[in-house]
Amino acid sequence: MARGYEINDFAKEESWRMFRIIGELVEGFDRLSGVEPAVTIYGSARVKPDQPLYQVTQEIARRLGELGFSIITGGGPGLMEAANKGAAEAGVVSAGLNIELPEEQTPNPYSTLSITFNHFFARKVMLAKYATAFIAMPGGIGTMDEVTEIVCLIQTHKMRPFPVILYDSSYWGGWLEWMRRTTLAQGYIEADDLGLLVVCNTVDDVVATVREWYEKQQLAVGRAADEMKRQRRPPARRGGSRTVSGGES
Repeated sequence: MARGYEINDFAKEESWRMFRIIGELVEGFDRLSGVEPAVTIYGSARVKPDQPLYQVTQEIARRLGELGFSIITGGGPGLMEAANKGAAEAGVVSAGLNIELPEEQTPNPYSTLSITFNHFFARKVMLAKYATAFIAMPGGIGTMDEVTEIVCLIQTHKMRPFPVILYDSSYWGGWLEWMRRTTLAQGYIEADDLGLLVVCNTVDDVVATVREWYEKQQLAVGRAADEMKRQRRPPARRGGSRTVSGGES
């Protein structure tokens, strides 16, 4: 069976496609208006309900919902489903922004507000526009794409600064280490380019980070950029031996 490729097929019907894109954006703006304050949660579609990460994601969403935050996800299975389930349990808006895929991604049953998009870029606008904070649970290429886009929007001042929370240092640590040792070391970024990127390992830290930023514009945990700056500084040397200044370990 022949497969259509959305980006490559634009030329076939460009004018009519523009109207469909506008329609998706208009529907998103209309239906999501008023959901604030909201938190967008990203994560793998492949995690099963009996896995611990599913239950952690569900708890994060439920506790944020109990504080009055709506929850927005990509609307699919896995950790998106877990987040929508937690929001539904808390009785807040549980928005699932689904995407039409060749693999037939089906909206999960816990979304109380469900919108299906055909175009990734329209969907990504909606995932970003209404959020007060962003939480990236472990995930694959899609999750990485969404995280780096949010960081880029903040870096380039296209979006107000909000915390971007990476859950589980054991998962995200390799990426952050590569950013420090390769991208930062070679001057392709500055440590501050990572803006409000933070790493949390507990549900309590995630919830505190979202709450503190929303209420006080302060972070409850240290920024990943600050840690990268600290690690980038050369150690002090005395008599040929390495010493560490007070406060660092």
